[in-house]
Amino acid sequence: MQFRSDIDVMQYALRLAMAGEGHVEPNPMVGAVIVDSRRTLIAEGFHERFGSSHAEVNAIRNAGEQSRGADLFVTLEPCCHHGKTPPCSEAVIAAGFRRVVVGCSDPAPHVAGGGIQQLRDAGVEVTVGICEAESQRLIAPFAKLMTRRIPWVHSKWAMTLDGRIAARSGHSKWISCESSRAWVHELRGRMDAIITGSGTILADDPLLTARGIGPRKALRVVLDSSGLSLTASSRLVMTSAEVPVLVCVSQQCTTGTEAELQSLGVEVLRTTGQKSVELTEVLQELGRRQFTNVLLEAGSALNGAFFDQRLLDEVHVFISPKLVGGHHALSPIGGSGLDQVPAESLHNVRVSSIGGDVLMEADLVCA
Repeated sequence: MQFRSDIDVMQYALRLAMAGEGHVEPNPMVGAVIVDSRRTLIAEGFHERFGSSHAEVNAIRNAGEQSRGADLFVTLEPCCHHGKTPPCSEAVIAAGFRRVVVGCSDPAPHVAGGGIQQLRDAGVEVTVGICEAESQRLIAPFAKLMTRRIPWVHSKWAMTLDGRIAARSGHSKWISCESSRAWVHELRGRMDAIITGSGTILADDPLLTARGIGPRKALRVVLDSSGLSLTASSRLVMTSAEVPVLVCVSQQCTTGTEAELQSLGVEVLRTTGQKSVELTEVLQELGRRQFTNVLLEAGSALNGAFFDQRLLDEVHVFISPKLVGGHHALSPIGGSGLDQVPAESLHNVRVSSIGGDVLMEADLVCA
């Protein structure tokens, strides 16, 4: 394979990196490609799973002696510290590359340009910023965890063409088609946690599992001020030995209720909010656990609370070709909302079709 430009090589590395999605977190997804002076492919590699060798090392291993005098393209700055693996910067220097092309620098404080500087100090030519925007988006959840110590928050909902997530009676099954629901299980399968509210627990008694699909088993997180939504017969409680449950409560929750939840095998996090759960404290706790991606599957009120506090990063919205109507039928995002229609609130918008539904995904500008 021969590439026409440096951009083409880096885009190929970005596609390689995606193969690690769901397997490498809390590490970032990274891809690496080695080419000769004519941009002919010599070897490639990506970070395959957490704790294993990084993308650069995998590519170097695949190239062998052909690395010497070749060009290395890597989506993220090579690390320069000892962690679960030795520094990639040292392996890159030892391989004898003529040039190293980096998509973006590493936002982690323990790297932050150190790897690039180490390469340059060793006399390696380094180019930074090829496909920089795409490279930064690839590691956005990792960057948020490193710099803000909280996870990347996804939100998912299904709505009718007229923007309703339920009929006026509260009936909502099923808005999306079967293919869309299967896609949601795949999304859950790469999350570290799935967050919902007490209203969803009382209305649907959900399991919030990925049905065995995907590489990760998400912690199920319930936000419930009083802690009263879960009982011994709740499906979350009945399956808590297989898939853990964390209930986040406010000061409104009595010590008796907290003790009862714990006796049922459920973990409890008491936040400082007097009448409502402090959302930032919940995310900070998940960040302490090194959670990178979490999924909010909730109703209008909780979606609105996250939106009002600018805590949403990415949305996945299924639009079904159905109409419900009704002044009292719920929209997906409640809360206070904005005073004015923003000039722009979403970017990186992707639109696809799944079964009979339209799936719109996007990042929030103000997250």
